[in-house]
Amino acid sequence: MYPHQIERLTEVLEREGLQALVATSAANVRYVTGFGSMVHALFQTTQLAVWSRRGTALVVPSIDVPAIVSEGIGVDHVVPFGDFVAARGKGAEADRIGALSERRAASPTEALATALDAVGAGTGRIGLDEGSLTAQAWELVVAKLGPGRVVPAAALFRVARRVKSPYEIECLERALHIAEEALNAVIQMLKPGVTEREAAAVFESEVLKRDGATYPSTIAMGEHAAIPAPWPSARALRPGDLVRFDVGCVYKGFCSNVGRTGVMGEPDLRQQAVFDAVQAGLEAALGAIAPGVPAARVFDAAIAATRAGGLPEFQRHHVGHGIGLEHEEPPRLASGVATPLDMGEVVRVEVPYYQHGWAGVNVKDTVLVTRREGHVMNRSLRGLVVLD
Repeated sequence: MYPHQIERLTEVLEREGLQALVATSAANVRYVTGFGSMVHALFQTTQLAVWSRRGTALVVPSIDVPAIVSEGIGVDHVVPFGDFVAARGKGAEADRIGALSERRAASPTEALATALDAVGAGTGRIGLDEGSLTAQAWELVVAKLGPGRVVPAAALFRVARRVKSPYEIECLERALHIAEEALNAVIQMLKPGVTEREAAAVFESEVLKRDGATYPSTIAMGEHAAIPAPWPSARALRPGDLVRFDVGCVYKGFCSNVGRTGVMGEPDLRQQAVFDAVQAGLEAALGAIAPGVPAARVFDAAIAATRAGGLPEFQRHHVGHGIGLEHEEPPRLASGVATPLDMGEVVRVEVPYYQHGWAGVNVKDTVLVTRREGHVMNRSLRGLVVLD
């Protein structure tokens, strides 16, 4: 764990009077330990990460132990539970896998109690991330640890993760640039007749070439661009179509998202006018970002500029939010949100416009809140892309 995470989590313990924090969501487990479980991603298995001033522990199904050892995950304790059978191998790595597997607990709650003891938090109040727990699982933990000891902690993790460390910022920037480079490859190959599925396949292939991981991307053409999140289809690009790109990737667990708009050939007057209004809104939002500024002020700036720019009827429920280990993190850039922006936060700003039966346009940029202002992390131009 990096010093930044230790500092942020220690602040939570001290402020809330807790002995330990227990993560359950994939993002929070990665934040505490650096471990991302393929098994959990596929099957939503129980995984827990325990953090206290005296150490860290992972509570995982036995099937996760080989990956933890192989990847060299730097935690103080690994407490597996449940059964998984594999042939015993030779060598130091195989010996460690075998030793950990032999000490497995019967259930996740038993394993959690063992992990808490191991990090010196066998007594005292515990903050438990309720985000990925069923009501039944919560009740089992409370019954095991004792009434009055367990308090909800999902919001506490969100607060800790808001301000990013230099390493996190570096990963977010790399994820963003991978997505932009992959998107540029798509823009270069687009021509009439290319389908949304073909374009999405090129994007995902380019992401993988750059050591990124993919997630569902939107490359929506013509009337499909009015659907906020359509699956790629056999719809083929036609002359005069708007193309809305809403794409991104994951790098070392950190997310990126890029929004751009293209047009096949020269834009008509309405296409250009709508895009200009949306871009004016984005520029106003970017200009409003600074430490201490309420999130709502960024929202208000975007809405006012978009309306003044030629879309007087423009409405939105938000114009962006934080981004990090999850696609959407606090703060939300929305009306009435008084939360002030903090130096070191990374926010994704967007001003989309959808009209069913016509099309949709969008531009999104990712911004690091610096000591004085917002620094745009994107390298690609945000203007209307003319495809030819």
